[in-house]
Amino acid sequence: MWQVNHNKHALLFLFLALLVSPTLVAKQEGALDAGMVNPGYHEKPDWFKNSFLDIHEDIAEAAQSNRRVMLYFYQDGCPYCKKLLEDNFGQRTIVEKTRQYFDVIPVNIWGDREVTVGDKTLTEKQFAEALKVQYTPTLIMFTEQNKAVYRANGYYPPEKFISMLDYVGQKKETELSYRDYEEQHPVKQNASGKLHTDVTSISNTADLKAALKPGRHLMVMFEQALCTSCDELHLDILKRKQSLEQLKRLDVVVLDMWSSDKLKTPDGRQQKIRDWAKQLDIKYAPSLVYFNDKGEEVFRADGYLKAFHTQSVMDYVASNAYKQQPNFQRYIDSRADHLREQGIEVNLMD
Repeated sequence: MWQVNHNKHALLFLFLALLVSPTLVAKQEGALDAGMVNPGYHEKPDWFKNSFLDIHEDIAEAAQSNRRVMLYFYQDGCPYCKKLLEDNFGQRTIVEKTRQYFDVIPVNIWGDREVTVGDKTLTEKQFAEALKVQYTPTLIMFTEQNKAVYRANGYYPPEKFISMLDYVGQKKETELSYRDYEEQHPVKQNASGKLHTDVTSISNTADLKAALKPGRHLMVMFEQALCTSCDELHLDILKRKQSLEQLKRLDVVVLDMWSSDKLKTPDGRQQKIRDWAKQLDIKYAPSLVYFNDKGEEVFRADGYLKAFHTQSVMDYVASNAYKQQPNFQRYIDSRADHLREQGIEVNLMD
């Protein structure tokens, strides 16, 4: 069974290259279909590195200037990419920090440019597939030893983005994990201060193994009280009709990712919630992690998402589509087509 592995990001590029299998290219893959509403394409900053995509060489060159490589996986027409480029890289402080710490290299997840990884050559889309890129933007940062040190699957708001830049750019991973770093340097947010447990649908939140039901999936929502994105998710997105319909197809529990309370995990281990979240490499709140009826993780959403993508992830898992289509982006295209056929307007950022 296909399963996303989020706990072993620090893999050698060469190893990842060996995972590549031939990719079937869909018609106008990655292009924006008629009827889809979003902010559209946005030009990348001219200070991004103009790379020949020899990744090991890029990492070595960056190291000579005491910088690291940040790979920016994108696709045209991606509104979250536009949000990153405008809301984050539109701020002088973020631009200065990024340029101080990183060489940013764009990679089109549907592109055909050649990417060199050691003695292997891949296309951009094969490279993205080997790295299991499921969201755009995805940012992957590397050490001087060609290993991934941090991965952001999806858009991060500016405050969280700055925290990530400082952690990786200052090479704090040599001292402590990002979870420990964030606990020592919490991101300031103008939030309600409330943990939203209203969507929890299981009776015993201390025994998630017992909550597993045949043929159903468990959605574990790792959140925190001071979290503007959590507020938006619960006070808006999950109250919408389409979201409520998807929630009924799942068993749901909301957990405080920093809690010292103990529970039994879906695979039967007794752990503190905070320790389990650290083991799962939960770096973003809210992170929605999905488990099958055997207690195995099958997918997760751990970046900022609006309603359409939140609903799409829930549908992707609840319908078991992930078993037949391992590429979430292709699934989204298909789902959007189906909704349009029913006369439903698809607005990616509503």
